[in-house]
Amino acid sequence: MNTNSAIRQISRRQFLKYCGLISASAAGPIFFTGCAVDPVTGKKQLMMVSAQQEIGIDKQQAPFQFSSDYGITQDTDINRYVSDVGKKLLPNVHRPQMPYNFQCVNATYINAYAFPGGSIAVTRGILLKLDNEAELASLLGHELGHVNARHAAEQMSKGQLSSLLVGGISIVASTQGSGLGDLTQQLGALGQGLLLSKYSRDNEREADSLGNEYMVKAGFSSKGFVGLMEMLNSLHKENPGSVQVLFSTHPMSSERLTAAVQREKGVYAYSKEQPLNRDRYMDSIASLRMKKQGIELLQEGEKHMGKKEYDKAEVVFKKSLNILKNDYTAHMLMSKCLMTREKPEQALSYADRAKKIYPAEPQGFYIAGIANSELKKYDTAYQNFSKCDELLPGNPQMTFFKGFCLDKKGDKDPAANNYITYLKMINYQPNKYSKYAYDRLKEWGYAK
Repeated sequence: MNTNSAIRQISRRQFLKYCGLISASAAGPIFFTGCAVDPVTGKKQLMMVSAQQEIGIDKQQAPFQFSSDYGITQDTDINRYVSDVGKKLLPNVHRPQMPYNFQCVNATYINAYAFPGGSIAVTRGILLKLDNEAELASLLGHELGHVNARHAAEQMSKGQLSSLLVGGISIVASTQGSGLGDLTQQLGALGQGLLLSKYSRDNEREADSLGNEYMVKAGFSSKGFVGLMEMLNSLHKENPGSVQVLFSTHPMSSERLTAAVQREKGVYAYSKEQPLNRDRYMDSIASLRMKKQGIELLQEGEKHMGKKEYDKAEVVFKKSLNILKNDYTAHMLMSKCLMTREKPEQALSYADRAKKIYPAEPQGFYIAGIANSELKKYDTAYQNFSKCDELLPGNPQMTFFKGFCLDKKGDKDPAANNYITYLKMINYQPNKYSKYAYDRLKEWGYAK
């Protein structure tokens, strides 16, 4: 079909409706109404999301969050260790049929999270806060609790996450990247809990109870769960800013610590002789602990970024890079910082280095594309955006930026095809990109 002739003669309203219908039909139905049995309590519950839909959402969203968190760690020993500890808990879960996987991601902020199909991640930042293997098992057990109690699906069924689902992966368009002169607003916040569920206090209580059960049944002392709660409670009281994302998605209270102590002294008192495995934990994350000083500097730099203190952030990131010479995250953070400081040429050198350090991770190509666009190197920018799209397909923003580069090069027809595809992908959600794309299509005669 000739795209130009198909769209040229329709009105703006018809054009928007056309885009919406195409997107909706491609996405297919999202919800169905019905009752299900709560896998934990055995009671009937209203559930509008099937297990297969949970898995589908997980497969769609988790890779984007992992990439925003600078990818799965290249330290295969640490990732294997985290996975092994997680797998020890699986014989005791209520939904053993789910396709669980456990990852350590490169982000330095303090967090752990789960997607509804069983993808669970911990950040390097939180691993450095734990004291033993039992605490790690508690952390992973808590996230397994959310999956097994179907907390994300419960929120979807109540409509609390409907905007995330209806938009599908197009939500990434508003969280991945900046472009069009708005770098400062976006890059500083890129990569911290963008697609994660926000749980209620009741959800947290239930996940705590389940996580405690899973880790004790796996052979760990309940003291590990108390230790995890003590650490989180201390951070909550003394330095809440350092765990802002964690506590926005996982509400913390002293009540959670009190309940853990009560379980340890009561129902799980028998587990006091079970191991904490501190030595094994410290040995297993030794390579990460060697980077602790550099990672703490990255955390400090990210705080400056959050406060828009970009000059201070640049100084701190430079110090970190003296320690973490081959760290992907360090190079990416410096690149983003330099972009916000309107230094695209310097930013590009760090993004290009990041691409060499971790060629399978797309964010380096994305930032390199933005930097090259700022430098008006549209051919190279297009190549970078295309590679990012190849490594992590499904992000509408890459389609827009590819169109933008082609547009700037004067390749009108392929640019128009990308703009039209972008509008379909986002169901014409109004934003500056969709307005720009539509205005160009109108200017070229593809729409009235």
